[in-house]
Amino acid sequence: MGSFFKECGCSRPTRCPHPYTIRFRDALGKQREEAGYDTQDDAIERLTQIYAEKKTTAPSVAEVRRELGQQTIVEYAKQWRPRQRKMTEYSTGCHVDSSINVHIIPRLGSRKLNSVTPIVVERFLDELETDGVGRGNQMNIFRVLKAILRDAYGKGAMADDPVRGVQEPEYGREKVVIPSLAYVKKALAAADEHLALEIVMMVGCGLRNGEARAVNVNNVVADDVYRVHEQIHSNTHRLAKLKHRRAGEFREVPLPRSVREAMERYEEKRGTTKEGYLLRGPSGYYTEPMERRRVQKLFKDLPAKDGVGMYGFRHYFASNALGNGIPITDVAEWMGHKSIEETYRTYRHLMPGSITKAARILDAGLWDAA
Repeated sequence: MGSFFKECGCSRPTRCPHPYTIRFRDALGKQREEAGYDTQDDAIERLTQIYAEKKTTAPSVAEVRRELGQQTIVEYAKQWRPRQRKMTEYSTGCHVDSSINVHIIPRLGSRKLNSVTPIVVERFLDELETDGVGRGNQMNIFRVLKAILRDAYGKGAMADDPVRGVQEPEYGREKVVIPSLAYVKKALAAADEHLALEIVMMVGCGLRNGEARAVNVNNVVADDVYRVHEQIHSNTHRLAKLKHRRAGEFREVPLPRSVREAMERYEEKRGTTKEGYLLRGPSGYYTEPMERRRVQKLFKDLPAKDGVGMYGFRHYFASNALGNGIPITDVAEWMGHKSIEETYRTYRHLMPGSITKAARILDAGLWDAA
């Protein structure tokens, strides 16, 4: 079937840390060697896989699979990434590239595909945890690695599923902290005029930070309607499509009179760019670093109450809408959530009396019918 050995020359090779090399004859009868197996069990398992493959697979197909399995993860990832055509340059694409370049390649990039086993993936996840990578980020990184490895597995690079039985890191959603109206007013009073306008767009229209940074007078399509169709991306600091939307797609949200008047006051004082943007910076756009500096100063002057952060102002919009009886389906659409399930999971606690209220209404309807 083949053999395994170490080339290190250590006096006690079974206990030294150097990897094993295996030697075997491929489907075409040529002698081959593969290195990089941490234990004897790993080497024996690989030899067994090769033997089984030779017994059941045509020689030409087996050779193609063997060569694919000899590729490293970094080599395969470079081929895999351009084939993910549904991923855009912004948003999803940026996060995938970050997962690959910042986390996967430094830790696993040199490992050959045919040496990746569920234990290897488990160790990788342990390293992420040890290095202090957040659980939410761990989950996203694992999903990218899983997609790459499953793609290679489907093409025959490994005999067994390399992520079989590996559990996805658990991600506990942080508790939603919603500021009171009094706190919102204090924040608006303490913030400078640029950050204040961003906060107004978040509490009044439910925009995300990046969408609020792209506030534009041309997006006012009616006295009470604001059209959201772009954001200033946090990483590229340039215009980008909306989250969970294709390029060119938009959503329309309610525009309260007070928000429209705040935009008008800012425009009267500061003007706009020729494209209609109210907030801007040296590069032309009001970027995330510009926002961050102002937010840090705000929460220094006005200490964050009960863990309130900048995103809490968007949560206030949801609280205000749901607390006043606006249907959750509308709120989900206005906030740009991927699905209503996301809205429900996040803001379910804002509707504590919905079942009781429904029971009363139904009961009244039954008596009226009788």
